Parts: sequence; C-alpha cells; structure tokens
Amino acid sequence: MRKKTANALQYTLFLGLGVFLLWLSAHHLSPENRQHLMAALYNANYWLVVPAMLLLMISHYSRALRWRILIRPLGYRPSVIHTFFATILGYFFNLLVPRLGEVMKCTILAKHEKIPADKLIGTMVTERVCDFLCLLIIIVITIFIQFDIIHQYASAQFHSLLYDAQGQFKMYKMAIIIGFLAAIIALLFWLASIFATSRFIQTIKKLLKGVWVGIASIKHMENKGLFLFHTFFIWTMYLLSIRIGLYTMEAVSHLGFKACFAILSFGSIAMLATQGGIGAYQYTIQKLLPLYGVAEGPALGFGWILWIAQTGIIIFAGIVCLLLLPIINRGKYEIPSVDQ
Repeated sequence: MRKKTANALQYTLFLGLGVFLLWLSAHHLSPENRQHLMAALYNANYWLVVPAMLLLMISHYSRALRWRILIRPLGYRPSVIHTFFATILGYFFNLLVPRLGEVMKCTILAKHEKIPADKLIGTMVTERVCDFLCLLIIIVITIFIQFDIIHQYASAQFHSLLYDAQGQFKMYKMAIIIGFLAAIIALLFWLASIFATSRFIQTIKKLLKGVWVGIASIKHMENKGLFLFHTFFIWTMYLLSIRIGLYTMEAVSHLGFKACFAILSFGSIAMLATQGGIGAYQYTIQKLLPLYGVAEGPALGFGWILWIAQTGIIIFAGIVCLLLLPIINRGKYEIPSVDQ
C-alpha cells in the first residue's frame, strides 16, 4: 500500500510540475509573442513532422538491435520483432507511469522469449549507463562548438548575479553565493556521515556500483563494434530528426546543427524532469532558442512541435504494438489437442 501511495504521489508531482511549466511558459509571453506563437503554429509545415517521426522510429529499431547484443552473452537470442515491440512498449508505458516502462520492457520480452526477467534487468543498467555517457559527450560537443554563445549566456547570468542595476560589482553578493555553496557542501557531508548506514545511502552506493558494473560489462560483450555503431546511429537519428524539424517553422528554419546539438542536450535533460517531458521540454526550448535570435513565442511553438513528434510516434507505435503482439503470438502458447 505504501509503495502504491508513493508511486501515486510521484506521478502527481511530476505531472503537476509539467502542468505548472506549461502555464509558466505561456503566462510570461507578451501579447506580441503570443501573436508570434499563434502565427508560427498556424503557418508551420506539419508534413515535415512525418520524416522526423520516421527517423525516431528508425532509432528505436536500432535501439532494439543494440539491446539484443546485450542479451546474447546471457545465452539467449530473442527475435527482432519481440525485442522491437518490447522496446516501443517500454517507452509507451513510461509515458503513463514513471519507471513502469523499464519493468514492462523486460516483462514483455521475458514472457514471449522465455528469458528470466531478472537477467534482463542487468542489460537495462548497461543501456542507461551508455545513454548517460552519450548525453555527456553531446553536452561537451555542444559547449565546444559554440563556446561563444555559451560564454555570452553564462556571462550575462554571472553579471546579473554579481552586479547591480547600475553595473557596480557587489562584494556582498559574491559572499552570499560562496557562503550558500559552502553551506550546501557542509550539509551534504554532514548528512552522509550521519546516514552512512541508512537504506537511502546504501541504495545510492548500490546504484553507483551498478553503473560501474554496466560500464565494465561493455568491455566483455560480443560485437563491441556493432554495439558502438548502433549507439552512434541512435543519437545521430535524434540529431537529424531535430534538424528536419527546424524546417517546419520559418522562424527557426535558419538554425543549423549548433542549435540542434543544444536542443538535443538540454531537451534530453528536460525529458527526464517531468512525466514524458510535458511542460519541461517546451519550457526549455522556449528559453534556449532566444540565444539563437528566435523570439520566445515561436520558440515555444517549436518546442511543442518537437515534443508532439517524439511523443506522438511513441503513442501511435505503442498502440499498434499492443494490437499486434497477441496476433503474432496467436496459438504460440496454446496446449496442443490430443486425439482421442
């Protein structure tokens, strides 16, 4: 009962945060930006969302093939169709309930391929570690190829923190920031020393250990080259889907791969902040694209278009997989009749 209550509270919290960010992103728009938003959405070429969705679907298929490579060392060779369906349904159920997707992904494949579900969980850890490392690389590339924009943005934020309206440096602001950071660090060390044997700290240690095991397992897997190829291919498809998406709206069509890298970096983080990225993704794109000369209104509209493309293909493909899964397995588990 406690677990169900905790899951319900978590779901409500994430969804509530997303709704709040949706309200916040629209509430702070000026009347002029709201007009730009409506005009951008009205004149957008939504047909170009289709090839962006297709690229995302190809990336999901590649992810399923990569998952099969992780499963092979366990002594199992699941079919491509079941692995692909399980991958899509994992994304689909994650839209409904946080973390349910990982459970359903392993459960579905375990049921239809007769693989112990607990063995599949280890492969999920390796996948998550690999994706985390890839995201870090994307963020580093984003900063490296457009340091001028990142530096300009960071300088503006730094200036607003340490200087007053007249442009005068204020030492007390620096002291407050340093004191605040020092207090947080001291608090973390104090809590760690007190709760060193608590379940929470042990869970964190277990998680970090699992991350290290996931990284180490890559070294011992078969077909490491093919695994790395699929990993590179998956993130390339993500990037290209955003690049095609830029052509849907005139206000962002002039942007290039630098903006695509930034959208992929910060958008990926935003997708983790709320349920299915709702609200957080749109708000992030709205605040990010003004760095590239795009007004907040069209930026918010483009955030909606990208989010709909990413979420819409999962909903559509997830429903199709739910309908086809029992059909392709019809009679597979039936007990054969015995002639009398």
